[in-house]
Amino acid sequence: MTGSANPLRHAAGFTLIELLIVMAIIGTLLSIAVPRYFHSLARARETVLLQDLAILREALDKYYADRGVYPESLNLLVDKSYVRALPVDPFTRTAESWTLVQSEDPDRAGIRDIHSGASDQAIDGTPVSAW
Repeated sequence: MTGSANPLRHAAGFTLIELLIVMAIIGTLLSIAVPRYFHSLARARETVLLQDLAILREALDKYYADRGVYPESLNLLVDKSYVRALPVDPFTRTAESWTLVQSEDPDRAGIRDIHSGASDQAIDGTPVSAW
């Protein structure tokens, strides 16, 4: 018999040590990538919220400039074509959670400002409902 005395020695495959090293490398890479991914998701939600608030506030201002009164509901902005549709709050994932600020002027009653209804904190620590 020529060759190796143990025929299993030449079998293809990975050893347990090699698999553990690969898993440790993958775990290290994931521990770096996953927090960055969630941070970018949070930043994207904040950006969308700021854009939605700017659009809705501009629509409220245009409604007031055109009609001399603030709208009684956000649906009037859609009905009168100031916005195509009410945006969804990216934190609460619903269009029903907006916090409406009513006008203090009794002659010009209606919604004069809008905020997010979410109780989440922004990346900088401020509540997103204060924006």
